[in-house]
Amino acid sequence: MRHALGLAVVGTGLAACSSDGPEHIRFTFSKREAIDLMTDMVNEYNASQDDVVVELDTSGVDVVSASFVRGNPPDIMLANYNYETARFVQRCALTDLSDTEAAAGVRDDLQPMMDQYGTCEGRQSALPYSIMAESVIYNKTMFAENGVEVPTTWDELIAAADKLQAAGVTPFYATLKDDWTVGQGWYDYSIGGSVDVLQFFDTLAAEGTEVGPDSEVSFEKDFAEPLERMTTLIDTYTNADASNRAYNDGNRAFALGEGAMYLQGPWAFSEIAKTDPDLDLGTFPLPMTNDPDDLKVRINVDLAAIIPEGSKHQEAARDFLEYLYQPENIEAYNASQLGFVPLDGAPNPDDPRLEGMIEYYEAGKTYQGPSVLVPKTIPVMNYAQGIALGGDPKTTLRTMDADWARLAFRAPAPSSADETKESAE
Repeated sequence: MRHALGLAVVGTGLAACSSDGPEHIRFTFSKREAIDLMTDMVNEYNASQDDVVVELDTSGVDVVSASFVRGNPPDIMLANYNYETARFVQRCALTDLSDTEAAAGVRDDLQPMMDQYGTCEGRQSALPYSIMAESVIYNKTMFAENGVEVPTTWDELIAAADKLQAAGVTPFYATLKDDWTVGQGWYDYSIGGSVDVLQFFDTLAAEGTEVGPDSEVSFEKDFAEPLERMTTLIDTYTNADASNRAYNDGNRAFALGEGAMYLQGPWAFSEIAKTDPDLDLGTFPLPMTNDPDDLKVRINVDLAAIIPEGSKHQEAARDFLEYLYQPENIEAYNASQLGFVPLDGAPNPDDPRLEGMIEYYEAGKTYQGPSVLVPKTIPVMNYAQGIALGGDPKTTLRTMDADWARLAFRAPAPSSADETKESAE
C-alpha cells in the first residue's frame, strides 16, 4: 500500500541557489522493485525546494563500488546492508551521521546488528532505513481445517507436522534446488531459533585462528544440533520432489495448496498472489527448542542510508537524508515493501500476513541470518544445501570451522576515524 508522500523539507541551513543554479547530488538506490516509489519521492523533494536537485542513480552495486575506488562516490546511498556495503564502514570511508535527526530516531536495539558487519570508531556510519523480517509462512485455512494451532515449541511443531501429514497434507513445501532458499530459510531459521547468533559471531570473531574443537564456540559445536533438527524436518515432512524444486516452483505450489508451511520471506507474498491472490496466509517464527522464550524472527537491514566521505555535497546530502527519514516518507516506503520501520514509536505494518512477527520485532527478539554473517569466500549457501540434500552436518560444520580459522576473518579495524578515504581503495 502506498501512502501519500509529504512535501515538507527539513532545513539544514542550505545556502541559497548560486548563480549557477541548484546544487546537484547523486543518490544511488539498489532496490529495483521499489524504483517507481523512490522516483516519486525524489521528484517530490526536488519540486518542494530550489536549492538541491537529487539525481537518482540505479546503476547497481558494482558500479557504486568502482566509483569509490575512482574517488567519485555517490553523495548519498540507500543500499542493502551486507559485507559489500559495510566494508566502507570498516575503512572509515563514510561520514558520521550520529548528529542527524534521523539517527536520533533509530531504535537502539538495531545498532548491535549493524555493528556485526564492522564499525568505524567514533562514528555512526550507516543508518537502517528498512528492516525485513522473515519467518515461516503458513496457510491459515489448512491449519484451521485440520485443527492445527500455531506451534511455539519444537514438540508442538512435530505434533502439528504429524497431524497435517496424517490428514494427507504436506507439512512443509521445500525448494532445495536453489541454495539461497536453503540458506536464507531452513539453515537460518533453524540456527536462529536455538542459538544466540549475535553472541556466537562476536565470540567467533575474537577466536580467529583458534576456532576448532577446543574453542569456546565453533560451527560444529553450536550449529550441529539445530541442523540435525533441520534435517529431521526436511527428511520427514517435506514434498518428495524438494531436491528438484526451485523458488518459482515453490511459490506456485504453495499457492496451489501443496504445502501448509513455507520457509520464505515476505517477498514471496506477491509471487504467491499471482496464482492465488485470496490465499489466507500468516507468519510465525520456527520453534527449534521447547522453550517459547527462544522464539525469534530473522531480520536483515534491507536498506541502510550512508553518505560517503568523498562526497563533495555533504550538506545537501544530509538535507535529503532528513527528508527520507520524515515519518510519512519512511513509513510509505516500508509499507510498500512489507518492511518494518526502524524508528522508535513507528507504526507496525498493517498487512495481516506480517502480524505473527510483530510482537517479536517489537520486543527485539530478532537475529540476523547466520548465512550472511560469514565472508563470501566461505560458500555457506552451498554447505547448507549439501546438508539439506543429505550431507552429514558435523562433517560440513567441521569444514566451516577450518575455513574460518584459515581466513581468520576479522573486520578491518582502523584505530580511529582519521584513517579514511584512501583505505577504501
